[in-house]
Amino acid sequence: MPDCTVNDPMSTSAWRASLSLGFARDGACTRLVRREHRGPLRVQKALYPEGPGTCHVIVVHPPGGIVGGDSLDVALDAPAGCHVLATSPGAAKWYRANGRASRQDVRLAAGAGAAIEWLPQETIFYDDADVTLTHEVDLAPGAVYIGSDVLCFGRRAFGERFMRGRIVQRTRIRIDGRPVWWEQGDVTAAALDSPLGLRGQSVCATLVAVGKPVPASLQDALRGLDPGLAVSQVKQVFVARFLGDDGERARAALTRAWQALRPHLLGRAACLPRIWNT
Repeated sequence: MPDCTVNDPMSTSAWRASLSLGFARDGACTRLVRREHRGPLRVQKALYPEGPGTCHVIVVHPPGGIVGGDSLDVALDAPAGCHVLATSPGAAKWYRANGRASRQDVRLAAGAGAAIEWLPQETIFYDDADVTLTHEVDLAPGAVYIGSDVLCFGRRAFGERFMRGRIVQRTRIRIDGRPVWWEQGDVTAAALDSPLGLRGQSVCATLVAVGKPVPASLQDALRGLDPGLAVSQVKQVFVARFLGDDGERARAALTRAWQALRPHLLGRAACLPRIWNT
């Protein structure tokens, strides 16, 4: 079956897709030197909108949506000195389970002095989705990581709520093999309404940055970006969170936070991927 086939949410078939990307430092340039894929998951080419030192890649899932039974596996290796920014061309859509769970596993590795920015666009969970998301980040000493996600439960703007289903999310970050961040969530419709969960809101967004600590003055500036944004610093890990009902507002808040953080963590201004404006 060709990779360009659109995945029908009513289909009983399932995709098994994987993508493995390897980079290398070549003088002043970060090069994409390895890309292996199976099934409908790939990058088209390396992009350099901010010069040769930073390689931008767009991870593309041609079917356009993930149904029950589908699995996506992404691995990215950025050795010493590399700088990689990875994003997606649009929102990821996880459709109803139809009795089968689906999953996505992401594994990122950055060598000494390397940087990985993992900045996908929104993730939308349709009613009755059953999804497990795992995110593993391994950093060498001196590496920098910035990652974000915007999770939308249902599409309230269209009158669609997340009434059934389950979303399990696990994120683990290590530096030199030592855990510095471990977070897991298990969200059901009941958790959305619970005061201990999302308090009736339908969108939660998180940005996690690992590198040199963010000073108090910059934290205060970040808090002023949006009243729905909360920030904290735990040793080498900085976290910004947004809770609300508007996916576009959540994404805008995290984008502004990233723009403010990037010069501090990476010594360069933020360069928005052009795909975000299409």
